[in-house]
Amino acid sequence: MLDMILLFIGTTEIIVIGAIALLFFGGRKLPELMRGLGKGVKEFKDGMHDVKEEITGDKPEEEVSDEKKEQQPQ
Repeated sequence: MLDMILLFIGTTEIIVIGAIALLFFGGRKLPELMRGLGKGVKEFKDGMHDVKEEITGDKPEEEVSDEKKEQQPQ
């Protein structure tokens, strides 16, 4: 449902939303807010990935390759 709503947002609407945000928060505070929002989204995605790993029992490829390297005799 959200995807369908986002499909109908055009350039004009994005500009209006940006202008309103600029008026509310100001030019100095807006970059800080966007950085914080980006970090929050990244942490959320990392958390979702960790939960998915726990449920499925899958490990990332780099961890699997590290374990294979440890098991090989030198």
